[in-house]
Amino acid sequence: MSVILVILLVIVGFSVWWLARQRILSKPWLEPGVAGSWADTKATSMPTAKLGLAVFLTVVGSLFGLFASAYFMRMELSDWQTPPLPRLLWFNTAILFLSSVLLQSALLAARRSWTGTTRIALIASGLTTLAFLAGQLVAWRQMAASGYFLQANPANSFFYLLTGMHGLHILGGLVALCRTTIRAWGADRGGRLQLSVELCAMYWHFLLLIWLALFALLAGWGAEFVQSLNPTRH
Repeated sequence: MSVILVILLVIVGFSVWWLARQRILSKPWLEPGVAGSWADTKATSMPTAKLGLAVFLTVVGSLFGLFASAYFMRMELSDWQTPPLPRLLWFNTAILFLSSVLLQSALLAARRSWTGTTRIALIASGLTTLAFLAGQLVAWRQMAASGYFLQANPANSFFYLLTGMHGLHILGGLVALCRTTIRAWGADRGGRLQLSVELCAMYWHFLLLIWLALFALLAGWGAEFVQSLNPTRH
């Protein structure tokens, strides 16, 4: 139960921190200055798409938090046998990190109206993301070739479930990234393009954090975490 509370607190804390950075929780009526001037400033405003993405990411984080909670509870039963982690996942993690960095570079370039750099960074981020997904499929094949099938053990099922769910979210993000890349070649390269790149960057950074948490879980560090919270259990 303590593990579930820790996970939920982390999710809530991250959400509050993100909302505070976006100034959603600000109180414009308490801001100093001339009355009525706050309505015309951009500091307290937020695009609807950005707010919608924030809500969506909160839901996604809660979903993976529930999966992690189920993982922790299920691994304490006697039939649990953690499979060895494919070494390829280390490379895949580096690829996903690179993709997130490239999207951040695209955002910085879009803010400076460097169209050429924005295009290159968007394409490179898309290609590295495809490489990440391909690497995940290869990792699945390696697991199956080693005899760690889906139904062989509950730990194997969780491996395929967690990596598969994360891959589906990445695949969905690729659709938005493709639309953003096409927009970079269109006539509208102003604020709308910058907002689209920013939304993609936020999504990728979030999924990178989710994957790092899943990677730690699947690597077996989750068991050590549970044991540290329950030192009396063997």
